[in-house]
This record gives sequence, C-alpha cells and structure tokens, in this order.
Amino acid sequence: MENKEKLAAIAERDAEYDGVFVYAVKTTGIYCRPSCPSRHAKPENMIFLESTNEAKGAGYRACLKCKPDEISLKNPVNELVRQICRFLDIAVSNYDGHKPTLKQLADKTGYSEDYLSRSFRKNMGLGPMEYFDALRNQALKKNLQMGESVAEAAFGAGFGSSSRLYEGAAKRLGMSPASYAKGGKGAEIAYVIVDCFLGRMLAAGTAQGVCAVYFADDDQTLIDDLHEEFPKAEIGREVGELAYWTQKITDFLETGGTVTPDIPLDMYGTAFQRLVWQELLKIAPGETKTYKQVATQIGRDKSSRAVGRACATNPVSLIVPCHRVLGSDGKLHGYRWGLNRKAALMAWENSA
Repeated sequence: MENKEKLAAIAERDAEYDGVFVYAVKTTGIYCRPSCPSRHAKPENMIFLESTNEAKGAGYRACLKCKPDEISLKNPVNELVRQICRFLDIAVSNYDGHKPTLKQLADKTGYSEDYLSRSFRKNMGLGPMEYFDALRNQALKKNLQMGESVAEAAFGAGFGSSSRLYEGAAKRLGMSPASYAKGGKGAEIAYVIVDCFLGRMLAAGTAQGVCAVYFADDDQTLIDDLHEEFPKAEIGREVGELAYWTQKITDFLETGGTVTPDIPLDMYGTAFQRLVWQELLKIAPGETKTYKQVATQIGRDKSSRAVGRACATNPVSLIVPCHRVLGSDGKLHGYRWGLNRKAALMAWENSA
C-alpha cells in the first residue's frame, strides 16, 4: 500500500482503512486511526505503522479521540471482521510471494489466533485463510478474462507459479485455468430439463456437482443461458448422476418438502458473492431475511445493494435460496427468473 493512498485515506477520514494501518505524528508523539476526527498534521510530520503494537513499541501513545488501540464498542466482532477483510484484500492486491498468516492477523488486531479465527468464521462462513484463497481465485478469474496468460494470471493472483495454480484447479474453477480462459474449452457440462410448477427447469453440472438451476418458459432460453456462461465448453444432455440430482430437486418441489435437498454444488463466483451465497444457505424454507440483514450478517453493513446483485447472479436458484431475501420494506424486489416465480416459491414454502 503506497503512502499516497494512506494520505488520501487520512485526508478523507476513511474508516474503511481503520485497522489496516495507523499513523503517528512526530511532533505530538501520538498515533491515530485513519478516520481520526482530530485536525490533520502536516504530511512531513506523519509516519505510517502497520499496527498499534508497532506504534506502542516505537514510543507513541494512543490518541484519546479516536482510540486506535480499541475495537469499536458498538459492534466489536463486525469491526474486527471488517479489518481482517480489508487487510486480506490489500494482501492480494500487493502480493509479494508471501501468504499472510493467522499470527500476522493476531499481531495486527491484538486478538488471539483462536478468537480471531472463530469470530471470522462465525460471521463470514469461512476462515480467514479460506477467504484469502477466495480472493485469489477471484483475481485469477478476472486476470484470465482480461486475456492474461495462465502464468501471468497465476502470479498476479498470488499463486507464485502456474504449477501451484493447477494443484486443485478443479476445486476452484471446475476446469483447468487455461480452459476457463478460453471460455470453458475442454470443460464438460451436462444438463437436464424437466417440468415443474414454475415452468421448465434446467439443472446443469460438472463432475463436482450442480453448477446451474434455471427456470424459464421454454427450453431454448435455458440452453442459451447456459452457453452464455461457458461458450466453448462441451455441453450436452445427460442421464446419469445429474438426473439423480435433478430428481431430488423435482421431488422437493412436488412433495412440498421443508428441507432443501442436500446436493453437491460446483458454483463460480467472486469472494463476495460466495460469502452472500453461503449466508443464503442458512435461511430455512418458509423464513425470510432482508438484503440489509444479510449484509450485516456477513460483516458488510453498508453493502445491501451489493448483496442484491449477488442474489441476482446466483446461478443455482432454489438450492441457494435467493428467493427468501426481501427488501427492507418487506416487499419482493428483483428475481433473476421473474417476480412471479419468486412469489410462487414463497407462497409454496409458506403453505408447506
């Protein structure tokens, strides 16, 4: 992170950088958060430090206004999670070949590794290092889509080398990175289309699990949507394991089941989307949450609109129940497959 960016954060009193770094003023001997409301010192009198512990070790004392050595008492866990997310975001952006460790996070926040890890997992649905890996996967996909070579994309996403990237590539992308970069060339995706009370339903999957559940009025629309995601993949109808998974979905719809089918998923999304989708899986049939509630529960209080976009891009409808999320006014807002289907699903679940 460049000093120019740090100075900009201080000038704007940007709370998003709180916990990422602190700054000390040589003339006063005090260190502050970037969001400190105090009058700004001259840039030449500021020094930047990575943590409160480093500031204390250098002989500086905490500001009495912004209290940089304390976590906000309003929501201490959410602020801790936000600080960790910001630190890991920057770690991916400025990857230098060294993956951050829990000890580094603990030293930076002042909490034990165990408490830090448990708090993060409880709020985000995955551990700090898993979140870091998700961010790298997101960067990898973005780099590949921008036309970078596999080697360039791997290094830029913090994998160090393309050989490390290929280790477990199927778990990340459902295909090799080179195939993904070529629009899914070489990937094998099978699909089945069946009738249900919501119209025609397509379920598609790889060897790892179901990657798409779409609804429409006609088959061609469903097939076109699948080809749009993977224009060069080998896509065709299938009757094996996928047919079994599809039958579990249709049985669920036809029998008024109250437990969402336990089906393996192979979903592709950004780190933020995956956090939202993970939270959606916790909403039981017949229950609802607002976009704001979901945002708060993943530690992103001000990201209600982003949560809405993540719901709108959810490729595995029904299994990942984005239809159970409402606006703050309690009304139905946006559904990839139409508000009429969202209303029908909610009415069906409520009656069940």
